[in-house]
Amino acid sequence: MAGLGLTVAGAAVLRAGAEQRDGGFVVGDVRRLQSTGYALATAPVVLGGPDGADGAPGPAAGDLLTVQVRAASVVPGRDVFVGIAPADRAAAYLDGVRHTVLGPGAWGRGPWDPSGWGVSGWTPGGGGAGAWGPRDWPGWAPGTGWGAGTGPDGAPRWGDRDADRPDRADSGRTVDGDRRPAEPAAQDFWVASATGPGEQALEWVPGPGRWTLVVMDADAGQPVWVDVRAGARSGLLGPVGTGLLWAGIAGLVVGVPLLLLGAAGLGRDIDPAARAEAAGRRRGPGAAAAAEPAPVRAVPGAYPLRIGGILDEPLSRGLWLVKWLLAIPHYLVLALLWFALVVTTVAAGLAVLVTGRYPRAWFAFAVGVLRWSWRVGFYGYSALGTDRYPPFSLAPAPYPAALDVAYPERLSRGLVLVKWWLLALPHLVVVGILTGGTGARWADGPGDRAAWGPSLVGLLVLIAAVVLLFTGRYRTGLFDLVVGLDRWSFRVAAYVLLLRDEYPPFRLDQGPVDPGWAPGPVTTPPGPPPAAGTDPRAEEGP
Repeated sequence: MAGLGLTVAGAAVLRAGAEQRDGGFVVGDVRRLQSTGYALATAPVVLGGPDGADGAPGPAAGDLLTVQVRAASVVPGRDVFVGIAPADRAAAYLDGVRHTVLGPGAWGRGPWDPSGWGVSGWTPGGGGAGAWGPRDWPGWAPGTGWGAGTGPDGAPRWGDRDADRPDRADSGRTVDGDRRPAEPAAQDFWVASATGPGEQALEWVPGPGRWTLVVMDADAGQPVWVDVRAGARSGLLGPVGTGLLWAGIAGLVVGVPLLLLGAAGLGRDIDPAARAEAAGRRRGPGAAAAAEPAPVRAVPGAYPLRIGGILDEPLSRGLWLVKWLLAIPHYLVLALLWFALVVTTVAAGLAVLVTGRYPRAWFAFAVGVLRWSWRVGFYGYSALGTDRYPPFSLAPAPYPAALDVAYPERLSRGLVLVKWWLLALPHLVVVGILTGGTGARWADGPGDRAAWGPSLVGLLVLIAAVVLLFTGRYRTGLFDLVVGLDRWSFRVAAYVLLLRDEYPPFRLDQGPVDPGWAPGPVTTPPGPPPAAGTDPRAEEGP
């Protein structure tokens, strides 16, 4: 995993380095900034030693990169000014001038950052309605949300809603003043500046000191409404990207074989047939064959994946509220196992393409990961079918949820190239509807709006959980439907993971026991003896 991460990081850095060829810059996204004052200014940035003194250890910032800032007025026909100056000179220039001081949030917040969400509309005291949305939508730009509010003296004021909001200090705060500044281009303290119509680009080689970036209208008017984006160019991107890429490739060369060997070892540990197959290869020809376990039994026409779960009542009314927390250890382990499963599936696909057989140890490992995932899902929010904590095991174990896949002796060489994406596409659409959350995103000015909804399985489980909370019972019909939907998803997963060639049926098989399968071994832990006159097979697992 580290090797893959380094490889991706190296490729990304090299791509960024390619963007700055021929004097280009790696440029970030456009940020729309507004101020009811005369200027937008950053907090002082210190480069070098303490207080910006020269002589700090290590290379100077100017030896490593060149900075570019691009700005354009949003208001048609207005010229823009952007400049960098020593912090004390910029502070003196803006002394007594109403302006907005930008914080880090002004440059990095997007519509998905929860800290960038708030109420847009009129401020308290403005007498209007509000709406909930990202603060970087129109009217919530850093430091400017426009509307009616009250000033420090309690008098009504039209202007910056965020001026007196200490919680917005990281994205923008307004400094009051009553003086209009002189035109910025006429000042002589800028170390780098650009002014004019359209988008203006400032380039600056950083040096030691305390620096402030200022963006204004060229005529020193108000308000200020600009689109700004920052970029940089560095000669280090090429060497750093190359180093990361080679380190990642080396990690993959070493790590992938170790991962495949480890997965095969886990598969042999949980599947006696895989152990016997490996032992037979080690003993060589003429050795006595080890007895294989009886295969998973199915009646003709049944799909070769068996999955089911017994509703393990009584269930706690409120435990489902914290199961997400209790299952975190399983989620962490499963994240690693699924990463390994993707790697082994690719390797197994190559093996099937050459030999027509899925290596048995990797097959057992893949089935084990699916089994573990089903147990955790059955305990958690895929079914909420039991309160018994799932075992940390890939192997079959006494538990109310069970999963198994019959091992195929031969697989089609040609299907391995198309079944996991092309042939499975109709099922993937269905599974996406069943288990994937629904959402929509659309443009709205400089930001995006988004809406999200739960999956069908998630909605049904939520309904079952609410009913359980108030009644203490899990409706049997609802449970059967949820298990049937989960069964459909796992059949598709087995097909996509190349475990079988049989196409999953477009059929919703509801109920705890997989239809078409002969009764399997008991999967629930031993309990009290059955009452007289009852059929003990009713307690058997799927």
